[in-house]
Amino acid sequence: MQDSYDVVIVGGAMVGSGVAWFLSRNPDFDGTVLVVERDPSYANSSTARTNSCMRQQFSREVNIRISQFGAEFVRDFRAWVDDPEAPEVPVNHFGYMYLASDTAAAEVLEANQRIQTSLGAGTRIMAPSEIAAEYPFYNVDDIVCGSHNVVGEGWFDSGTIFDWWRRQARRNGVEYHTNEVVGINRCGDAVTGVALASGDYIGCGTLVNATGPRAARTAAMAGLELPVEPRKRFTWIFEAAEPLEQDLPLTIDPTGVHVRTDGAAYMAGCPPDRDPPVDHDDFDMDHDIFEDKVWPALAHRIPAFERIKVTSRWAGHYAYNRFDHNAVVGPHPEVSNFLFVNGFSGHGMQQSPAMGRAVSELIAYGEYRTLDLSALGYERIARGEPFVETAII
Repeated sequence: MQDSYDVVIVGGAMVGSGVAWFLSRNPDFDGTVLVVERDPSYANSSTARTNSCMRQQFSREVNIRISQFGAEFVRDFRAWVDDPEAPEVPVNHFGYMYLASDTAAAEVLEANQRIQTSLGAGTRIMAPSEIAAEYPFYNVDDIVCGSHNVVGEGWFDSGTIFDWWRRQARRNGVEYHTNEVVGINRCGDAVTGVALASGDYIGCGTLVNATGPRAARTAAMAGLELPVEPRKRFTWIFEAAEPLEQDLPLTIDPTGVHVRTDGAAYMAGCPPDRDPPVDHDDFDMDHDIFEDKVWPALAHRIPAFERIKVTSRWAGHYAYNRFDHNAVVGPHPEVSNFLFVNGFSGHGMQQSPAMGRAVSELIAYGEYRTLDLSALGYERIARGEPFVETAII
């Protein structure tokens, strides 16, 4: 490890490694890159505890385009990594099915669908009769409409992408160092280096905050505020006594419970009804929420799930942007070499290809060259002007 690097990326999980990989393959960037990761097992990272899904059903154009690039990247993964040993990335395009149980919710889905289709997404609004005809296992008695898209939406193997990003970034000269950043030095309007738990000090030209649910803590080390906090989300894997005869789209029930096919089993999840920020190391399960909320919602919406058996469960953290539920990307307006790539509010995995590419462009060129993410910049927070995303799960 050197005493100084052109770029120090704090956090080496999916987003941090995405930035590192895109930088390392850019022929116009020849700087040195260090990734500092506190836990190389990534056991409690959002990356390791993800449900690994992608969708284009957002309410904001920029988020739709971000996810469209993510779907293209997954589809063309072997071409991107340009390695004959790279595998195809498994994808299941069962899509998302948003269900609305009242007129107000239906109007939101319809407005979002108009935006999505104008950008080339395959989203369609389905009447209850259409839903029942294509997916007869649903109970649609209390449903007004559904919003469904099977083009570029579903489950993908994010673990393969993560492994190859780290492998190729290292091969291209990026250094990964197991340590923890415990301090960030500033000189006026610039970050000058980071202090590590080991006692080492590393100078840097640009610092990238890719610390997920810990992002606000990292920003605070540089004297900056960031409205991102860890929020707990729960996941259950279950088997059904009466398995469905076709793939189950990732279904977002009006109760907030979501469920999808997961191989021969099924995966369900939900936020808690009371959703406060939690400690960064709090991954305790709420053992009542499945019986009290999830199972009743599943059994009502899909009667075949009246008899199910949970086989595994876990809690993970959203890096939740309480300001407007959107990512915060790019430089701080007063500290130009401190770059945010934070606050994905549950969308970090599917947005990581576009985010890695965009932040690498900022570093290499000082501007976005492909997809303009300036609407997601920190300036909106400084102005107090939320850029709200309504399609949050």
